Amino acid sequence: MAHVFKSKDVPLKSYLQELRSPTGAMATPRSRVRLGVIAWHLGWSAVSLASMIYLIFLPASVNVLAALAAAALPGVCSVFLLSRDDFRTRQMLVWVWALACLAALGLSGGVLGPLAPWVAAPMAAAVALNQRRLILLGAALSVAVTLFAILFSLMRLFPLPDIVESFWLSSVAVITLVTGLGLSLLPALRVRTEAVRGVEHDRTRFLTLLSEQPHLIISVDGEGRLLSAYGETPPGLDMALLMKHGLITCAHVPHRLGLMQALETAQETGRAEAGFMPHAALDHFIRLSLRRGADGKLYGVLSDASLQHAREDELETARQEAQALNEGKSRFLAGMSHELRTPLNAVIGFSDIMRQQMFGPLTGKYAEYSQLIWESGQHVLDLVNDVLDMSKIEASRYELSLERFDVREPVSAALRLILATAHEKGVTVKSVLPPTPLEVTADKRAIKQMCLNLLSNAVKFTPQGGTVTLMLSETGQDSIDIQITDTGVGIAPEDLKRLGKPYEQSGPMEQRAMGTGLGLSLVQALAGLHRGRMTIESELGVGTSVSLLLPVAVNSDQPELPLSPPGASDNDTLVALSTETPKPLEDRLYTPPDLTGSDFVIRPSKS
Repeated sequence: MAHVFKSKDVPLKSYLQELRSPTGAMATPRSRVRLGVIAWHLGWSAVSLASMIYLIFLPASVNVLAALAAAALPGVCSVFLLSRDDFRTRQMLVWVWALACLAALGLSGGVLGPLAPWVAAPMAAAVALNQRRLILLGAALSVAVTLFAILFSLMRLFPLPDIVESFWLSSVAVITLVTGLGLSLLPALRVRTEAVRGVEHDRTRFLTLLSEQPHLIISVDGEGRLLSAYGETPPGLDMALLMKHGLITCAHVPHRLGLMQALETAQETGRAEAGFMPHAALDHFIRLSLRRGADGKLYGVLSDASLQHAREDELETARQEAQALNEGKSRFLAGMSHELRTPLNAVIGFSDIMRQQMFGPLTGKYAEYSQLIWESGQHVLDLVNDVLDMSKIEASRYELSLERFDVREPVSAALRLILATAHEKGVTVKSVLPPTPLEVTADKRAIKQMCLNLLSNAVKFTPQGGTVTLMLSETGQDSIDIQITDTGVGIAPEDLKRLGKPYEQSGPMEQRAMGTGLGLSLVQALAGLHRGRMTIESELGVGTSVSLLLPVAVNSDQPELPLSPPGASDNDTLVALSTETPKPLEDRLYTPPDLTGSDFVIRPSKS
């Protein structure tokens, strides 16, 4: 691993201050490396200059002294690294080494001269600089210097030194090259040793993290045979069985097929999830998450999911119990409604005869009581009918009787039925119907019931002197819109969020006592059966507008019922329903939610 230094200009004064800094070990690692490189170069130059000074007193020839001066030049040039240390500067320094050594060899007789070992000096300097590209450059330049030294020897441009000069020069050349190359290798070896130690430390730390994490991370082949495992063994899992026979054998027999399918799915799609009980610990449950790796192996995480599985079982049991209670409630209400209709018909019929005094006059109090009995019976009968219809819808037993008819007929019939109640209360009822027939394919009784329920609500919650308006229009070639608007008390946004659910009402208690909370839920359910929707806009103290958007023609198969009641937005004045596809009404009811070897570092379960 070589040190790569980016281009950076460092003033000499700042660099020396950095070296003398009391923080750290007097210098940063980068500064220490650079200082070592400069010291290596200066040491080479010092040996060359000392040899030159010594040979002056022999005395030596001018060529020999010039050769030693040339060998000292690169070390002097290395001082420039203090102010600018980048790859280009170091590259130029290697070239300076090659030229200086070439000059020294030429002046001392070439490859036959005493300084012949210096042909490797550029490579030694490049090793000291400790950069891979520079080492390659130094090796290439050393080969080039060798070739030129051979050429100088053949050309004999300069004579060979005498015996004494050759002895001292060859000694200096061998000592500087061997010592310099050895010292230059030390930083490189130290860097590589530290790198290996760092890798080993990282590997140890990584294995520690794998072994200390609370799950068991495994790798398996396509048949579930274990290849490696790290971490903590989930409670109940037999690791000896897992390592010997694989993943499938560790699972309870009924869960083995699911594990095999998970392995196949992970191989085909790249991921899979599964859960199983250990073979010898049925009171535990283990969750397996599988992913396919780039090498084709399957990697997974085994974790203890006993508590979560127990909660899911409890929730599933609670859901089934709630569903059974809901079905029992629906059957009870349907049966009770049938049982109540027979006596109610008698009560309503006889009280109607009495209030009309068909068999003779009654005193004032008896006439008043018979009127109250008849009104109360009618109220109870309406409630029973609504409960029966809602029970059928919740049980998915309500069937539409589809026919082709003029939609104005059931709408007009509902208007006629509500006029008497509106007149008694002093509420004006207006209607805007198309002048020409508007034919649809729907359930005529359901259309009439929806209009009657909405009109009854509008009249019921509109004070005396108010107005209720019904508008029937064609919104396109495939749908109609029945809009009923009143000037009543309005609905608060927080109450509007709940409306449309069975038995949900809005307003104060005296206002809630005026209804049963089934009218709007029936309208919404019947609209959903027609593949239509109901929307509500309301403002407190201003009034309410309910719109029924129904298709002209529907298929004979029963659609799903609407899930969401008329929802309220954050706007205080306008609340409208979502236009999403309706879902079954029953979904709106309450439903509860639901080793050995280097490849194995495994801890036993702590639980």
